[in-house]
Amino acid sequence: MSKRTSLAAAAVLIGAVLIAPGPATAEPPGGGGVQNVIPITQVLAFGQKVTAVAVEYSSEVNPRTLDRDTYTVSDSLYNFRFNPVDDITDPTKRANRTVTAVYTNDAPALNATKQSDPGTFVIIELDPRDPGGNTVMATGNYVTVNPDLQTQVVQNEDVYAQPGKGQGRGPRLAAASDEAYRPTKPAVNLLVDDFVYKRFTTTTGTMIPYAYHLPDGYDAAKKYPVVVILPGQGMGFNGSNEGVQVAADIPATAWLQPKWTGTDEDVIVLAPQNQRVGTAAAQADVMVELLNAFAREFSVDQDRIYASTVSYGSTLAWAALATHPGLFDGALITGGFAASAAQATAIAASGTPVWITHGTGDHLLNVVTTGQTSYNRIWNAYMALGKTPAQANALVKYTEYADSAFYEPDRHLAAAPTYEDKTILQWLLSQ
Repeated sequence: MSKRTSLAAAAVLIGAVLIAPGPATAEPPGGGGVQNVIPITQVLAFGQKVTAVAVEYSSEVNPRTLDRDTYTVSDSLYNFRFNPVDDITDPTKRANRTVTAVYTNDAPALNATKQSDPGTFVIIELDPRDPGGNTVMATGNYVTVNPDLQTQVVQNEDVYAQPGKGQGRGPRLAAASDEAYRPTKPAVNLLVDDFVYKRFTTTTGTMIPYAYHLPDGYDAAKKYPVVVILPGQGMGFNGSNEGVQVAADIPATAWLQPKWTGTDEDVIVLAPQNQRVGTAAAQADVMVELLNAFAREFSVDQDRIYASTVSYGSTLAWAALATHPGLFDGALITGGFAASAAQATAIAASGTPVWITHGTGDHLLNVVTTGQTSYNRIWNAYMALGKTPAQANALVKYTEYADSAFYEPDRHLAAAPTYEDKTILQWLLSQ
């Protein structure tokens, strides 16, 4: 339920916000000046947003004439996670982003050192926690990635080419202007673009889109752990939002980055996108058939298959853990629905380790009746099997996050603070 049904009433308004015309803008003039403007996005704890812009010129740019005041970057303040939506329903509501670095590069790509390399691109890095720049938008009860980003760039100062012999700062490539240039090419979506996007048809004829990522240098002679990402309700496939489950929340891309996982271990990521049709148990069966086919095709360690869920995805995990015991070797349930008493009994019987996280202030799924209830039911099921409290505590864990743990006002997305804790991700990989 990561696209909250409680926001459905507002979706009629906010669904079109990002494609509405904004302030007057201009296309880059070409010639010897600005050639292209290309947003660069990253997936953060609360989803994908523009974190940099690449401005392309006709010749190599002299980086010595650039600084953080050379450009102003602004963006729409729209954010589907805000509840109530407030001013974000107004497409003219924009904010300037905080520029954190400016350097040149030979491609529309980030440089980890933030130092200039010879190239025709100027990379403008932005504070990732600024308001504005979110790429995911609501469309009814679902979400999708906006194809028409509202990022704008103003070049405040003259930009110069590399100087020739005997020249000072080089010839001017583009004069300062108050015109706001909009993107001319699709965004470069870091990591999201590296996933493979495909469709799978089950033996009963049900189609399920999915995305996967193999480690760099994938070796079929090795065995790899796989993390199966089960996204929220709104990240399900609605017929036109294929692939949004990778971009909307952090779980899919986090496993590719040691800064999130705290380990260099290679992990395969599989992100199904069930059509939200039928019961959770039926959707779980479709997901399981896909997973089994995927594990036959790729070199998956059958003793290290994990599930990580967001909101509604928990219902698929609970169903699969109960009806396919032993399939998953560990599960991470964030901001989810409650496991039934019968599911809790089956999970305890299988001994599958589970870590449940939830926000105390979750406005959609009350923490007492969902997160706490799931934990208590599974823990009590272990007690009924004769486990000691210490044994039960090793098999079912629970973390509850206060409002202060969320840097955006979406206390339902427990995946955000969960994935900011490397120890939880390392725990899952250790099962």
